Amino acid sequence: MNQRLISLMTIAVLVILVALPLVFIVLQAVFPQFSAGSLAGAFSGVGPLFSEPQLAAMFSGTLQIALGVSLLSAAIGLPLGVARGLFNLPCPRLWDLLFLIPFLTPPYIAALSWMLVLQTNGYLAQLLGFDLNALLFSKSGIVLVMTLNIFPVVYFAVSRSLLASGQRLALVARVHGATPWRAFLHVTMPMLSPALAAGMLLAFTLAIEEYGVPAALGTRSGVVMLTVGIEKRLADWPVDLPGASMLSLVLVVIALSAWWLQGKLTGGKDVTSVTGKPTENSGATLGVAAVPVVLVMACVGFLAVGVPGLSMAVTGIMSTLSGGLSLANATTSHYAALFAQQGDALTALGTSLSLAFASALVTGFVGLLAAWLVVVQKIKGSRVIDALSLMPAALPSIVVGVGLILLWNRSFWPVSPYNSWAILLLSYCCLLLPWPVRYVGSALRQLGGNLEPAARVHGASAFQALRFIVLPLVFPAMLAAMLMVFAIASRELVTSLLLAPAGTQTVAVFIWRQFEQGSVGQGMAMATLTLVTGLILMLTALAIMQRGTQR
Repeated sequence: MNQRLISLMTIAVLVILVALPLVFIVLQAVFPQFSAGSLAGAFSGVGPLFSEPQLAAMFSGTLQIALGVSLLSAAIGLPLGVARGLFNLPCPRLWDLLFLIPFLTPPYIAALSWMLVLQTNGYLAQLLGFDLNALLFSKSGIVLVMTLNIFPVVYFAVSRSLLASGQRLALVARVHGATPWRAFLHVTMPMLSPALAAGMLLAFTLAIEEYGVPAALGTRSGVVMLTVGIEKRLADWPVDLPGASMLSLVLVVIALSAWWLQGKLTGGKDVTSVTGKPTENSGATLGVAAVPVVLVMACVGFLAVGVPGLSMAVTGIMSTLSGGLSLANATTSHYAALFAQQGDALTALGTSLSLAFASALVTGFVGLLAAWLVVVQKIKGSRVIDALSLMPAALPSIVVGVGLILLWNRSFWPVSPYNSWAILLLSYCCLLLPWPVRYVGSALRQLGGNLEPAARVHGASAFQALRFIVLPLVFPAMLAAMLMVFAIASRELVTSLLLAPAGTQTVAVFIWRQFEQGSVGQGMAMATLTLVTGLILMLTALAIMQRGTQR
């Protein structure tokens, strides 16, 4: 397999996954009758868009929530990431695992868990007498709930950047007389700034595309976001495809503007170490500061993981919510119902885990090829591959869902994945492709450019160099990205609601339906079961990865 064939295959996959859905959204927005096969009335949907009475509220609400989440995620994730990346913390892998759990918890489940804790007569009021209902159902409450679910992207971006670059340059600055604080500000932070900016951008993008939290909390707080407006146009009769497409383009413009702004602020450049080779970070000693640092990280972990997790688990074993926190109200009937419900619950769990596993494999493979072609091979057209592979990071999930509906729900396709499980796999792969591309790309940049040319000089083909030289070196980063893909795909809600065919349920759809039907206990029991299952699978994968690195 030569380089040209690999390039053509990668571009073809990226066009199918990313380019075509976006093109069909643009066509539907420009030509309102496009879904009916007509190109008449070009741009006639612009007028109704600007006359939409809630457009200004949706636009401002989306921007305010996303900016708040991005800034608060940086305020939490930056110091925690610095502590993890620069210092010797007790049980470092435990902190990584703890802050990985929010990725396994669907944001809407976290929102509903916080509702059960903070609302009037909630768990907090029953235990301590506090009523924080007003805080929860407010713009600040929405930002806080979303941040506790999203801030780990900043934490992992910062900590992994520091662990990869090491402290060598900062130590050199210390040798030449710089104080620890000066070395951090003038050496470590400039090297860290691209990772921090990328983490904040990802937090912003995840916030503007979030549907579950504003749908659960926004109605009572008076906050409306574009994702909710798009979903209503697709769910309420009559279906408004032109309106949904126009709002989708507005959402894409916001995301692309954020990407453009990040490029301007960072200069569009990466900062790397002198040699370009990864270094082992031995970590500095915190001394007496270890106790407060660990306490702060433990408090954040308790708020982000412990409180919603306990709320979820407790609700799953309560007979009725009105019965309150008492042993007399405890029951296992919700879990029994999951296994007795004609197999729906377990089938949904199996479907989600299978799709998540397949998504991790596909995105890992395609992400490796895309990053390799762009970073190492620097082929002609690498900018196109780079843009297509990273574009989904600027495409909210609801936009991807709309694009796939418009693309594949057509009579002229001889074979179509629409109305089958394959459409869900396409949507997950499209949404999550940027994770492996970014992780593997960063690892490739750290390797430098000498190893593969050396293999080529000794007679290896491009594919052999990729398989036997590059892949073993970047596999830890690739596996880490695949774990993130698995975690997010296993609980994806929006595209699952839009695209799941009749008779096919994922975990997210099953839980959402339970809440719609008022079966809160059963929904939380399913959420707890899914979280535990996903956590066990990820722990197993991490153990395998660790064993592989020790050999």
